[in-house]
Amino acid sequence: MDDTRAQQPPYLWAAFVLLGTLALYVVTLAPTTQFWDTSEYIAAAKVLGIPHPPGNPLFTMMAHVWGMLPLATGYAMRINLFAATTSAVAAACWFLVSERWLRTIVPATLPRRLAALAGALVCATAFTVWNQSVVNEKVYTLSLVSIALILWLIVRWDDQPAGEAHDHHLLLIVYLLALTSTNHMMGVLVGPVVAVLLFPPLMTRRATSDQGRLTEWSQWFGFLAIFAVLMATGMEEKGYLIAAGIMFAAALAFALYTGNWRFTLALLGVAAVGISVYIFLPLRARHFPPINEGEPTTWEALLAVLTRQQYGKPPITERQADFIAQLLMWVTYFRWQWGHDFQQNVQAFLATIFGFLGLLGAWRHFRADRRQALAMMTLMFTLTLLLIYYLNFKYGYSQYLPRSLPREVRERDYFFMCSFALWGIWVSMGLATLMEWVQDGLRERIADETKRWMYALPVLAIALIPLAGNRLTASRAGETLARDFAVDLLNSVEPYGILVTAGDNDTFPLWYAQEVEGVRRDVVVINLSLANTDWYLRQMQRRPVEEYDAAKGPAIYRNRVWPKPTGRVLAFRDGELDSLRLYYPFDARQVLTFGSVQVLLDPERIHPLGNGQSYLEKADVVVLAAIKDQMGKRTVFFSRTVGGYADEFGLTPYLEGHGFTRALRPEPLVASDSIQALPGFGWVNVPRSKALAFDVYHGDAAARRRPRGWVDRPSEGILGLYGLTYAALAQSLQGKDPQAALRAVALADSINKNTHEFRTALPPEPPQ
Repeated sequence: MDDTRAQQPPYLWAAFVLLGTLALYVVTLAPTTQFWDTSEYIAAAKVLGIPHPPGNPLFTMMAHVWGMLPLATGYAMRINLFAATTSAVAAACWFLVSERWLRTIVPATLPRRLAALAGALVCATAFTVWNQSVVNEKVYTLSLVSIALILWLIVRWDDQPAGEAHDHHLLLIVYLLALTSTNHMMGVLVGPVVAVLLFPPLMTRRATSDQGRLTEWSQWFGFLAIFAVLMATGMEEKGYLIAAGIMFAAALAFALYTGNWRFTLALLGVAAVGISVYIFLPLRARHFPPINEGEPTTWEALLAVLTRQQYGKPPITERQADFIAQLLMWVTYFRWQWGHDFQQNVQAFLATIFGFLGLLGAWRHFRADRRQALAMMTLMFTLTLLLIYYLNFKYGYSQYLPRSLPREVRERDYFFMCSFALWGIWVSMGLATLMEWVQDGLRERIADETKRWMYALPVLAIALIPLAGNRLTASRAGETLARDFAVDLLNSVEPYGILVTAGDNDTFPLWYAQEVEGVRRDVVVINLSLANTDWYLRQMQRRPVEEYDAAKGPAIYRNRVWPKPTGRVLAFRDGELDSLRLYYPFDARQVLTFGSVQVLLDPERIHPLGNGQSYLEKADVVVLAAIKDQMGKRTVFFSRTVGGYADEFGLTPYLEGHGFTRALRPEPLVASDSIQALPGFGWVNVPRSKALAFDVYHGDAAARRRPRGWVDRPSEGILGLYGLTYAALAQSLQGKDPQAALRAVALADSINKNTHEFRTALPPEPPQ
């Protein structure tokens, strides 16, 4: 064994990298839930539920157990710490891989390890990696650590002599691949790097006997077959799984011929153990937890969850955007990674520098060890070009503005966080190459090679740029808006009310507040997107009526007794609910009368198709049924995040504004001392809105100064809603309560200064 293979890995250094990275992430950790999928995943972990397809059972079980550990006072912070820890472990693995691959480039031990440390720092502080590591927004940090561990294991396998220990590394790799597939298929994409290093013709140390070489081919073929099976489990078409099964049968037949059948069956066995985690989904679904997305209680429903049929994406051959545009989307996200705090021209400059360093490192790696370099290139190709093609995104949220194009609802940089992290390994090699050039230039003046390498160390200071350039926008320290908004929105609803919401950011935080913190569990939430699915409606119908706790609720609701309603939200029987169609076309104006409330179905206002044609979605039917069935029992509230949805049904005269919500009243409203009509806001109950704004809402937290404003522009509308609400309140209070109006203006102004398109609230009239 050559010297580079014989050296022991610097695990103590790796532990230092892990602890240092974890400390950085803890300092910048989100203190509670955040927007997008964070609340859904935290709530699912708490109740041991099933989040959106593909269900992520590995994450749910691991996070549920982790959440029991007394690592922080808040449950959300504990789960965020889980993301930070997995990402910190990944950083330690990036260090180990970099250090091993740098041995043929930097012979001096200390400079080599410092170069690997610099690379690990770049990996850990790239914007998307850092930003996703301080909150459990997705399950991708678990995929990230899976890729890192498997990459390190195959590198260690490559250094081991043939024998049982050698084979055990492969078995562990296959087990981890199968296990990570039950979290998300992202982690399985590390498989190609294993296939390249296993490919016999590329091996630097081949078996000397014919039988040994046949065994090498058998191991490679067996791994490819298992990898194909794992990939096929996440594909939409059953044909892929059948083809993968045939491939494994062929691999087993070849293993029987070579006498390596025990190892091939062992590969199948460990893969089966890893993938068996999927059994959690149907087992848990039958217990109907509060979050049971897709409700995989049948084989058909389970397949629908695993293959993500709910999203209805077109085949990858039908491009949702031009492939060049999809590539440029990745380039845009790459530009963010190295100095997201800075202006775009500085970001572009830094992206050029780190892009050059990465390509330089890839070139130097290829010169040093073509086989290892080919493996790394294959992994990067898989996590960039191949992944971009497969994901087939629409145009980016901020791409080609202001052109009207089909766009993603949010930025999708998190899908590529693994490629950004791995780029840091190449950067470490690029920095090592610069060091190599420096020490070569000092050769005539300094004879001691180690000293020459030490003099070249200042080059590594470049690795500090992402740390300095992302410290403001990657950090989520102190940010509580998502949790605050959820509590504020729920408390805008009267006891036992029904709240209609629109999407992820006005719904998932409510799930968190209700299921994790126990806030206003008496409120029923109807999400207009999810209400088009059967499983969501069944889940809503099964939900018991929770007791309203007046002592924990706002003081504004303590002036009367709120009778607890009975029965389901909808009067539909189960069979009737399941038979609801997705669309109901109509082509003429109709008026529906629910008590004193008249609902207008106008084909020119509700989903207009032109030529007098229109339709109702299943969700529309559900909302109308809830209004009809709960009239006089439970008040229906519309979150202001649904925009003019209720107005489209002609309900404007009945809608009474309560801060972030509009309550549907049984009679048309008329102006009074309490009820005012405000442009753009409709009827507003001013005393109620004032009490909510100043006594209930977290206005001061929303108004806190953020050094770079609100970073995630797609979710900025929630912050903007705070600003608009306080500005409208100031307008309504101008002549009645000037001091309160001034306070509302100050809050609105401070809030809006955090937005990209902030609107300075108009000052109220001066006190008389």
